[in-house]
Amino acid sequence: MIETTALIWPILITGLAPLAIWLFRENINVREGISLVAGAITFAIVLSFVPPVLDGHILHYTLFTILPGITIKLVVDGLTLIFAIVASFLWMLATFYNIGYMRSLKEHAQTRYYFCFAVAIFGAVGVAMSGNIFTLYFFYEVITVFTYPLVAHHQDEEAYHGARKYLVYLMGTSKLFLLPAMILTYVLCGTLDFHLGDMVKGMFPADANPLLVQITYALYVAGLAKAAIMPLHNWLPSAMVAPTPVSALLHAVAVVKAGVFSVSRVLLSGFGVNLMDSLGLGVATAAFAAVTIVVASCIALTKDDLKARLAYSTVSQLSYVVLGVALLSPLAVQGGLAHIAHHAFSKITLFFAAGAIYVATHHKKISLLHGVGRRMPWTFGAFAVASLSMIGVPPVCGFVSKWYMVNGAVSSGQYIFLIALLSSTILNAAYFTPIVYKAFFEKPAPGVDIEKFSEAPMTMVVPLCFTAAMSVFLGLYPETFFQFITAFRGH
Repeated sequence: MIETTALIWPILITGLAPLAIWLFRENINVREGISLVAGAITFAIVLSFVPPVLDGHILHYTLFTILPGITIKLVVDGLTLIFAIVASFLWMLATFYNIGYMRSLKEHAQTRYYFCFAVAIFGAVGVAMSGNIFTLYFFYEVITVFTYPLVAHHQDEEAYHGARKYLVYLMGTSKLFLLPAMILTYVLCGTLDFHLGDMVKGMFPADANPLLVQITYALYVAGLAKAAIMPLHNWLPSAMVAPTPVSALLHAVAVVKAGVFSVSRVLLSGFGVNLMDSLGLGVATAAFAAVTIVVASCIALTKDDLKARLAYSTVSQLSYVVLGVALLSPLAVQGGLAHIAHHAFSKITLFFAAGAIYVATHHKKISLLHGVGRRMPWTFGAFAVASLSMIGVPPVCGFVSKWYMVNGAVSSGQYIFLIALLSSTILNAAYFTPIVYKAFFEKPAPGVDIEKFSEAPMTMVVPLCFTAAMSVFLGLYPETFFQFITAFRGH
């Protein structure tokens, strides 16, 4: 392990950006430019960590000690890079998109919006770089607190109701389950530092009480509700009252990705494959994930509201990550971790497209989008590409991660989970394909004049086309993120 103060910089830049946004609130161009510049600098710094990590090193730095054994500690390893690269890179694209969306709709409280958006990225980068459970808990809560105003942005009864549910679920589970899990971990292990360098051993000693370890594990899985495993998923569809760029932030960049990243980190760097396997924890977790994958896909089929359908799709797709990691097979773990990034690029494309559709047409219902694809070919073309990724069709990146998970399920003899994966693929096709087909090939819905529609502003269309293209690129060059997974697993 290499100690380096350079790890401070991504935290410092993402932490100062919200303050700068607030200071320049009167100058909207500077205010929005700050997010772009901060995102670019953060992304460049994170990329500078790639060579040492690929050489087999783990970078670490302790910011300060609160109490003996309780520190704010930063680390960068292969798993860190997956999430940190995704968060910083997509922050830049989301800012371009935000400009088009917020200005086109003349949204209120835009400074508050950009401020909270930037703090959420600060929390996401912090979660990615957490070297122990206390640090992860701190940044995890930062994300929850500062995304609440984003969910409640419209400040009407529906927004407040959705935001209250969001806060109760995420703050409630973290206090009731995650905090006790952290205390139990310290009692059992004498430390809160993750075991880094491989995913086999974990941080729990060999003589730890098995029952207490199982209880601690269950508390972690329940406490990390941002992963949206059923039955602790209902906050996510309710949060769709937020503006569409916030939905993209929730579903692709910060919130849910912090959930599945944290689950992956705790399972692999906290408990380790050996302990998970010996206590049967992997199979139990995989069962919950498989049920979530299939049931959420079935619910998505019933939704006519586009964002609601995408929300339940996210609930399903997140559990691919959890399932892959919980299967404990090397191939499945690789597929699950890769899906953190692959799903991010594809799902943000879908939400960007949904926002562009709303700005251009003011329609939210799928049943009103017949024929609209002929007037918005770029938006719906990108939506189609991202849909193929969600379904798992080559050469889009969703196929790669699903292929690894399928092979991992087969190699470990867990055929029931193979059935869940294949069933979900069929269901994904059933709820995505009709949207694209109707948009391009069916007659407009009665009373809808599609001739008055056109593409949304270029500041919205260009980012969503770019993220769609990135989904294809990552499918053709999957080693982009797989190299970090190899480094995380140990050479």
